[in-house]
Amino acid sequence: MAIEHTKDLVGFLQPFSAENKELALWLREFVWKLYPKSNELIYDNYNALAFGWSTSDRLGDTFCSIAVFGKEYLHFGFYWGNQIADPEKKLEGKGNQYRYIKVYNKKDFPKAYITKLVKEAYANSLGKLKEGKQVLKGVTITKSISAKKRRPGIVSR
Repeated sequence: MAIEHTKDLVGFLQPFSAENKELALWLREFVWKLYPKSNELIYDNYNALAFGWSTSDRLGDTFCSIAVFGKEYLHFGFYWGNQIADPEKKLEGKGNQYRYIKVYNKKDFPKAYITKLVKEAYANSLGKLKEGKQVLKGVTITKSISAKKRRPGIVSR
């Protein structure tokens, strides 16, 4: 099971604060427990470390994600957030698709509400898969590693 595959992710989290590392790993465990047969896709990008869960090995099939920026909060987001209900209007974002909440700590994370949104996002992702393209394996895949980083307090590699 990929929940145990942490080597790359823990390495990518090293430049961030201890609080953000702990929060990111706690949110990761939250999602893995809900959808252990989904794939975790990791992107160590220019501005953020992002990792999300997909019903395949493609970014476009991602249903939820976590982004770490080096600030005082993380994003818990939905790649196709514009297509899920948000009756409590907790999601932020005005772009064409991505919606997120800012997560400052475990205590204030709306776990039950986000569980409902993740369930809907997962169902939407499954519904978009083409016949025979479903690749649910429960693996962690490091998709990209940017050579240069531009993050607060992080020196470019």
